[in-house]
Amino acid sequence: MKKTHPREHSLFLKAFRAYLQFVNSGLYFKKEHVLGLENVPVNGTPTVIVSNHQNCLNDPLCVCLQLTDRRMNFLARANVFNNPIFNKVLRAMGLLPAYRMGYEGLAHVRKNSETFEDAGNALMDGETVMLYPEGGHQDKRWLGAFKLGYLRIAFAAAEKMNFEEDVMILPSCNHYSNYFHARTEMLIRFGKPISLKPYYERYQQEPRATMMEVNSLVHSQIKEMMLHIDDMEHYDQIDWLRENEYGKKYAREHGYKKNYLPSRLLSDQCLVNDLQTAYLKNPDEMESVYADTARLIEGIKALNIRDWLFRHNPHLEAALLRGLGLLLLLPLFIVSIIPTALLFIVPEIFLKKLIKDQMFISTFRVAVSALVTVPVCLIIPVVLLWVFIGFWWALGYFIAFPMMFLLAWNYMKLFMKFIGTCNFIAPKNRKKIRELRKLRISIFRRLDDLIR
Repeated sequence: MKKTHPREHSLFLKAFRAYLQFVNSGLYFKKEHVLGLENVPVNGTPTVIVSNHQNCLNDPLCVCLQLTDRRMNFLARANVFNNPIFNKVLRAMGLLPAYRMGYEGLAHVRKNSETFEDAGNALMDGETVMLYPEGGHQDKRWLGAFKLGYLRIAFAAAEKMNFEEDVMILPSCNHYSNYFHARTEMLIRFGKPISLKPYYERYQQEPRATMMEVNSLVHSQIKEMMLHIDDMEHYDQIDWLRENEYGKKYAREHGYKKNYLPSRLLSDQCLVNDLQTAYLKNPDEMESVYADTARLIEGIKALNIRDWLFRHNPHLEAALLRGLGLLLLLPLFIVSIIPTALLFIVPEIFLKKLIKDQMFISTFRVAVSALVTVPVCLIIPVVLLWVFIGFWWALGYFIAFPMMFLLAWNYMKLFMKFIGTCNFIAPKNRKKIRELRKLRISIFRRLDDLIR
């Protein structure tokens, strides 16, 4: 069987993508970085994109919104297809159900043969299939073992095309400055594509051994691109150190840009590697450092402050200036929060009740924003203003809405910094702050000595 051509995007799908781009890239994320676009095969090439999976919906959504020139197909957990209406809509958007032993059971897992066939047909049409071979999302920055399903799909499609057409495997990775907060940054990196054509002959003789070899190459490339922390026993301490002021100090001292996410990812990879190497060489000393780091984290959380305050060391004057600035900006905040309040309130009302898996927090916020709060706060008011007052009022509101959202968000962020500053300089906390400062200096100095 010869491949045909990718399906065209429907007008609805194009419009919905543009709307999601506005919600996801315009409102939710502060900035998105895309590296390695030159590695993406040209549209029409049968391509399987394989990635780490650490932030549920955001992972495939961000990739889909970047590769708008091609027809994308995603494998997603099967339970979201249970509703007949959702099933139809999701399939129209290119999603296919993936059944898992631990969730749907063995009887349903057999249905994956239909999904694999649909995905293979999409490849034969020159479309792109994206999936996450870990079988589920992780709750930490590490890469799990890969299942071979994506290679079964790819080689099966090649076989149906009589091994005449090349099928490409494109490793990629996602990285987030923060998993849970809005207005943070995310990074997508596409690695070097792996052509399956050189493996066709061997695959026909030794299919599993061939897939294992390719899988190892793909897994290694993704692991090299992402931030992977092996040490689960000390994961919280390592992640805290690289995310806070020690990580920024390390980046500055090693020539990286601490506020530029692609550069910071490289710095964090080096830091994590140095920490893990130091542990292998000096396990007792590093155990002591990690124990003290856990104490520092606990103390900082107890006082409701942030680590950056120790570096800036604010005094009463700084708190007064922050308070005065907040007071002066209060009228603008009130004007901004009135039309945008639901974007902040609605997700928080349901988060604690509905979300048990923390890695679904961002997914929930983006979904609620796209399906509920943005239509209520933006689309409906624009339509009403246009109908009852006039086009120019509607256009003005549409243009002003994102700015009002950003102003309200940044005001609340400044307010939280003000509270942290007040807690830091509060007389009742002075003794504890001195103890934490001394402990923090000791940790940083010992780490510097251990990882040099």
